[in-house]
Amino acid sequence: MPHFLDPHMYSLDNPELWVLVGLIIFFAIVIMAGVPKLVAGKLDEQAAKIQSELDEAARLRTEAEALLAQIRAEKAEAEAQAAEMLRAAEADARRLEAEAKVKLEESMARRQALAERRIEQAEAQAMAEVKASATDLAAKAAEQILAERLAGQKSDPLLESAIAQLSTRLN
Repeated sequence: MPHFLDPHMYSLDNPELWVLVGLIIFFAIVIMAGVPKLVAGKLDEQAAKIQSELDEAARLRTEAEALLAQIRAEKAEAEAQAAEMLRAAEADARRLEAEAKVKLEESMARRQALAERRIEQAEAQAMAEVKASATDLAAKAAEQILAERLAGQKSDPLLESAIAQLSTRLN
């Protein structure tokens, strides 16, 4: 038989009855004082606070995802710019190399032409010196031959002055 159907349960000297009565009174006081409303209010506050934190976390996550997408886009743009700068630098290097090669070839051509002109001048000077030496030798030889031919003949002062002037005029 269940314990609450026992007649001894409802006697005034039963301590369990007084515990039950005190418990019922306690619950009545708690309900009348509005404790369930306070607890429900606190729970609602806590739920609202947690919900606002969740909303804030969702907002921050959305912002972080947007920022991450922006950073990825900026990274891609920076990589594209770096690649373009690298291509431009390589093109500039090739262009500068070609210009330097052309300038070097022009410089070499100018130096070769200058060297050829100097060689031609040196050849012309050597030819002039050889001609002058040959003229001097021819004049001396002619003077000597004429002197030997005329040695047997009587000397002519006019002829001798012409021979003396011959060496100065041939140079």
